Amino acid sequence: MTSEQHTVAASLRVGGQDDDLEKRLDEELTAFNTAAADGAVTEPLSVRVTDDTGDLVGGLTAWTWGTLCSVDMLWIREDRRHCGWGSRLMRAAEAEAARRGCTDMIVSTYSFQAPAFYPRLGFEERARVQGVPGGHEDIYFHKRLPPPKNETAGGHPA
Repeated sequence: MTSEQHTVAASLRVGGQDDDLEKRLDEELTAFNTAAADGAVTEPLSVRVTDDTGDLVGGLTAWTWGTLCSVDMLWIREDRRHCGWGSRLMRAAEAEAARRGCTDMIVSTYSFQAPAFYPRLGFEERARVQGVPGGHEDIYFHKRLPPPKNETAGGHPA
């Protein structure tokens, strides 16, 4: 009998949000991925913009893992869209990713969101996946990042 044929009593449960399961899977996959990537550690990255009253104008969340940066979410408040904030958030994330040693950045967007935005920032479309509700697609982009500029501790060019 092989290990695949050995049956162990177990139960399968289907449900909604499961914070404990999500935490455990994140821990297990992070450990597995870190080992597979020669010890590269995943680090969160965020960029936030607020107005003078402290209200959120927009933000970006991402993570870096070795030489890769992946943008998870980018959002700008509706009354501040088309004012350049998205580009500024992405440039700030790119600069921080490069500072952390990243050489590549990836992001995806739905076809009804911002597929024309990322190519304007130098991203190249790599794939489209059909099956998004409403007949839309999930579009994946990639960009090679330039090396970080030499800066002093205050963020000024050296």
